[in-house]
Order: sequence, then structure tokens, then C-alpha cells
Amino acid sequence: MAKTENGRQSVDTRSIRTISSSSHIDDESSLGSDSEINGFTSDKQTDKYGFIGGAQQHSVESAQDVPMEVLRQREVKWLDMLSHWDKWMNKRFNKVRLRCQKGIPPALRGRAWLYLSGGKVKKEQNHGKFQELDSQPGEPKWIDVIEKDLHRQFPFHEMFVSRGGHGQQDLFRVLKAYTLYKPEEGYCQAQAPIAAVLLMHMPAEDAFWGLVQICEKYLPGYYSPGLEAIQLDGEILFALLRRISPLAFRHLEKYKIDPILYMTEWFMCAFSRTLPWASVLRVWDMFLCDGVKIIFRVGLVLLKCMLGTREKLKACQGMYETMELLRALDQRYMQETVLVREILEVPVTARDVEREHHSQLKRWKKNRGEINFKSPPRMHGARIIMLAEPPRRQDLQQNPTIILEVPEPQPELRKGKEERKSKKKSKKPQLPEEIPNPYPLPTDPSPPPPPLDPPAPPSANNVMPEGVPQTETDSPHQQKEPPTEPPTATEAALQQSTQSLSSTELDTYL
Repeated sequence: MAKTENGRQSVDTRSIRTISSSSHIDDESSLGSDSEINGFTSDKQTDKYGFIGGAQQHSVESAQDVPMEVLRQREVKWLDMLSHWDKWMNKRFNKVRLRCQKGIPPALRGRAWLYLSGGKVKKEQNHGKFQELDSQPGEPKWIDVIEKDLHRQFPFHEMFVSRGGHGQQDLFRVLKAYTLYKPEEGYCQAQAPIAAVLLMHMPAEDAFWGLVQICEKYLPGYYSPGLEAIQLDGEILFALLRRISPLAFRHLEKYKIDPILYMTEWFMCAFSRTLPWASVLRVWDMFLCDGVKIIFRVGLVLLKCMLGTREKLKACQGMYETMELLRALDQRYMQETVLVREILEVPVTARDVEREHHSQLKRWKKNRGEINFKSPPRMHGARIIMLAEPPRRQDLQQNPTIILEVPEPQPELRKGKEERKSKKKSKKPQLPEEIPNPYPLPTDPSPPPPPLDPPAPPSANNVMPEGVPQTETDSPHQQKEPPTEPPTATEAALQQSTQSLSSTELDTYL
């Protein structure tokens, strides 16, 4: 039931909970009827984001291709940041913000989103929680609603195109686990596209903790019963529009168009069902880094571009024409380069959002009373989340996703290796033998005579008289030979010259 308040038409909070069953979410945005899903043929070509068709399929006009060399350089920088995440966030956060504004490399986007949102720390501090929730049956009333919404989430994407496929199965697991994790909130249909975007970039467990962080830290109260937080942010958006685009503000105020009529899907789905996919990824890169102020900036840019000039307002003289214009946004303003440039130029900070939040909250309490659902305070960006919940060092360690089991060596081979190692250690270097020079010079000293065998002890049968020199004999029957004098050095040289050299001696000499 519509109500009139502050000169504008508002919507009853009881009907907002099922806003995704309205025409502009289910019928126009999701494009998820059975005939469309079953009508795909094999000749459809998939773009680089995985879309087979639909409005969000990649096109040259809507996206900017980064050169491969630049992309590889950015990947190296992001790998270094992820390896030392706590230092970069505490000391060089402005550099992290700048790299998020340039765009996270596709190969590392899922890992970077998990670190930026704090889902990595949340996952490590609640080890095994997702598996516990996944094993439970779930609440029947939420299970039925979730199953009906599965085929509506990005039906033109190859991950969710098949009914009962792995994409829809993981999406069901994530959404069911969240209803068990937050039973007081349950399930809201706008959570499904958030979880689907996360599943396109990370496994089910990581996507679950990313969804938890977005619902608790970035957009608290958005998916609670009554959706009071999204209505309050609608008033904040309208108040900020007065400063950014006064012409658009006066036009919407003139026809009493409540913000909840055009910004609900934008904010609750984080523009995942509104913008071209290349622009969605860039918006999410900045959103998970700087918080909800990016969502406000995108909304302000779209309103300013569509309703910011008098020529454009001439074509929408009325509430119906204005709503049709905001539902069919001009593709020129949603292109990646144009949109990102405009977002960075909007002068809206987190402090501006908080200041306006307090003002609108006072006005809400004055006109409508106290807010029924008390949501936790909103955290503006990755650094605030990290400072509020300081991680342990082991929480930021990057665990390998592919683990190879290396077989242990057999005992026999291990013994053989140990024996070879011990032999190598026991071996000592031996000194090379000295080889005499076969052609000595006359001035060289004569080689020492070979050592003689020690004399045999005298036996009883052969006693030599004193004073007679004893000669060496092998046996008593062997004849004695007269002693010979050693040859001189010249004779020895001549004798050795007549002998042939061995191969070893010849090589040594040469």
C-alpha cells in the first residue's frame, strides 16, 4: 500500500521484502523463463566472462581490454600484495585503493575479493563451519523459496544455464547455509545474485564467507525483515542528489517519485543485474575496497546522466515516463571507462554518507518511530574491517588449491642412498705418487738406494767370526756373491736411457 510522506509517494515496507518478484527484477532483469533457458543451442559462443547471451554479454563497446604486458605486471604486483597483505593494508592502503580502481587482474580477482572483504579471515577463524551448515537439511520454508529462485540467477551464464547443474547446486548450498547461519534474517531474494557473482570467482565455501561479510559489514540490514536499511539509504541517496545534481533532484521531487522505486535493485544487488558485466566487475573491485560509498556514487552518476539536463527532462514529463527512463538506462553512460571515470569524480566520501545517515535516521525516528531491526554498524571499506577485526598471521596465509601427494621412497632405496652418502663422506683425497725423472741431470742428487732387508739372525750352524762382515744369504746352500759397487750418475743415466719408458712415465715427462 502506498503512502504519502514528505511530499513523495512511499511504498509499504511489507511488500518490499518480495521486491524481486516484481516486474523489474524477475521479468526484465533475470530473463530466466524456462523457454529461454531451454532454447540455447550449441552454436552459441561464450564470451570471456562466461555469458552465452543476454544484455550483460561482453562487447567491444562496453569494455576496455588491457594489454597483456600490463596485465602480467599487475598480476605480479597483486601477488606481492596478497603475500604481505597486512603490511600493505596498514601502511600502503592508498596504493591498494589505486590498484583496485585500475581493476583487479581476472586471474586473481576471486582471491583479492576474499581478502578485501575479510572473508579469508572469517573463514580461517570459523574452520569447518560451512561444512557443518552444509550438512544440515535447512528450514523448509526457505528451501522452497531458494529452489524457485535458482533458475532466475544469470540464466545466460554458462555456470547457471543448466537446471540442476553445478552452478545452481553451489548457489543452493551457499544460500541455504546462510539461512542457517543467520536464522533471524532468513533468505532474501536479492541475496541470490550477490552469491552468484561470488561463485563465478571462487569456490562455494569462499563465496559463503564473502556473502556473510557483504551482508554483515558492507550492507547491514539490507536483507532483514522490513528492509528498513535500504529505505533509509534511499533517503540518503536522495539527499546527496540535491548537492550532486539539483536538476535531477527537483525533477524527482516534482513528480513525487520515492527512491525505493528505482534504487532498490541497484543497491540490494550491488548493480550486478543493471550494468554491463565489465562495469560490474570494476564497480565490485572498488566497492569491496572502499565500501558502500561506491554504490552511492554509481547511483548518483546514473541519475545525473539520465536526468541531469533539461533536454532529457523534456522527454519524461511524468512519473511513468521517468520510471521507464530509469529502467532502460543508456548504454553510453554504463561503459566501463566512462562509468569508472565518473565514479571517481563524484565528491562523496564515507564521512558524507555517515553524516547524512545520522540526519535521515533522526528524521525517520521523528516520522516513523524506532527502527525495528537493529543492524550492526556499517563498515566503510576493507581497511576499517581489518582494523575492527585484526587477523592473525596464520589467517592470511595462502593455502594451495592443488595438492600433489608425493610417494615416500621405499626402504631399500633409502638404504642405498644412505650407503652411497656414507661412502662419499669416508673417501679421502689421495696424494699422487711421485714418478722419477727418466733423464736426470748430472747436477741432480742421486736417488737413494733401495732399502735392504734386515739381516737374518745367526744360526747355531753358521757362526761368523768377529771382525768379518756378515753377508745376506737366503739359505746355507746358496753361494755367496761378491758385493757390487753402485754405478755412478753418468752410468745410471746411460742405463736408464736405453730402457723404454712406460706410458705413465712418458705422459708425465711430456
